[in-house]
Amino acid sequence: MKIEIWAEVTCPWCGLGSHRVDRAVERFEHGKEVDVVHHSFPLSSSFPVGETFRVREVLLSRYGMGGSQAEASTRRIEALAEAEGLRPYMVLDNLVGNTDLAHEFLAHASAEGKNREAWDAILRAYFGQARPVFGMDDLLDLGQEIALDRETTRRALTERRYRRQVGDDAARAQRLGATGAPFIVVDGRFGIPGAQDSDGLLDVLRTAWDASHPLTLGTDGDAPVCGPDGCAVPARN
Repeated sequence: MKIEIWAEVTCPWCGLGSHRVDRAVERFEHGKEVDVVHHSFPLSSSFPVGETFRVREVLLSRYGMGGSQAEASTRRIEALAEAEGLRPYMVLDNLVGNTDLAHEFLAHASAEGKNREAWDAILRAYFGQARPVFGMDDLLDLGQEIALDRETTRRALTERRYRRQVGDDAARAQRLGATGAPFIVVDGRFGIPGAQDSDGLLDVLRTAWDASHPLTLGTDGDAPVCGPDGCAVPARN
């Protein structure tokens, strides 16, 4: 079974949603047969390249959320994350910026067979350590932490080798019905918008598994059974 997650690097619900998927897979009876793959859904392309901004500033300037409203909204996400084992999980006191290069880094890492390692590393660095993940050196350092060759990664990012792939990833999610992130698709058939809780995700995993693994009954019809009309004993020849 395959689970695909479309996410934005700096989206707090995406980090929490990814963690909830992991928890659901851990509880799933067939979890060892589940492959989790992350895809890009960039939402920060409007930020100028090379600049970063405080989350507080952006909430006020873009969404009109200031003071206690911004505090309450972001602290709620932080509290939910902490309750589910993500400590620390920094949202309000973090930075945001253009993540296009970060998504190209993730596409490069995926091409090198490190999809899961790269996404885990970048979400941990950003939300767990409040590290910037926007510039070339930030991403090259992160790549070294997951054993990516620094110069090969630099060339891939300098040449913008994965720009089109990142765009294609987001376009595919939109074709599947995504209007935001996170967006989760289970087994290519079940679409889940938003950071659903792990109980709900587990229910979807079980439904998807049953749908793709129908029960095959045996051919021996001579065994005794009980039904709505009573218990039948097979006739003896």
